[in-house]
Amino acid sequence: MRASIQGRFGDRLILVAVVALAICWLAPIFWVIGLSFKPNDVIMKTTGGLLSPPFTLKNYTDIIATSAVFGWMLNSAIVATGQTLLTLALSTLAGYGFARTDFPGKRLVFVAVLAGLAVPEQAIIVPLHTMFAEANLHNTYFGLIAPRLAVPFGVFLMTQYFRGIPAEIEEAAMLDNASRFKIFLRIVLPLSIPAQATLGIYTFLHAWNEYFWPLVSATKPEMYTLTIGLAATQTNFAQTEGIGFLMAQAVFAGLPVLILYLFFQRHIVTAVSGGFAK
Repeated sequence: MRASIQGRFGDRLILVAVVALAICWLAPIFWVIGLSFKPNDVIMKTTGGLLSPPFTLKNYTDIIATSAVFGWMLNSAIVATGQTLLTLALSTLAGYGFARTDFPGKRLVFVAVLAGLAVPEQAIIVPLHTMFAEANLHNTYFGLIAPRLAVPFGVFLMTQYFRGIPAEIEEAAMLDNASRFKIFLRIVLPLSIPAQATLGIYTFLHAWNEYFWPLVSATKPEMYTLTIGLAATQTNFAQTEGIGFLMAQAVFAGLPVLILYLFFQRHIVTAVSGGFAK
């Protein structure tokens, strides 16, 4: 009885701690949403009283009427979607190759791929910028997408997931004279949807929020991604008279990622828990 009571107390204590951490994590988000509905002249006086009137929709109507945020969102959507699809294709093929095929030097190549996780982005930015400048690829969608297609984490994730799928499934298909590519396309690929959803969300979110490389590569306003565009509209906080408008842009920027996550939430939970779709 005492052990049962202690167990329930421990579970409740963990729940309270998780709720407290969730509140701390969500507080800045609610703060941004609250400021987006406040008039700018009120925000200039105080940023407190988020739940008290006055409220306004002017910040959001100004986005629709005058802001270039939709052009920046389009650029971010093209870059993030292209990067996500290509990363999924490359990481899935590489992961299946490492998990199910044997070739000379496989372990060495796999270690070399994982070593890419230890290389900081700042270490390669100068040669990367030089290569793309000489090829005249700056201020292009390809120039924004290509450097982020080599994702060691994606290869590792897909390799581990494919290794968790019973090999007997593929062996049974081989007995029916199915080719390796047919097995991969019709059997293994559908089973890997949870892992692909997880990698897709991770890649899309990283591409959507990417700041460093677009800051280097996109120098023309028409090629700005959302992060660069929003940063370009900001001035010194104390001198800014459009904080509410800026917060409304931030809410606009976060909505696509939130919708995408809610749509693939079930697959992400399945992949993280270590299972695979039946």
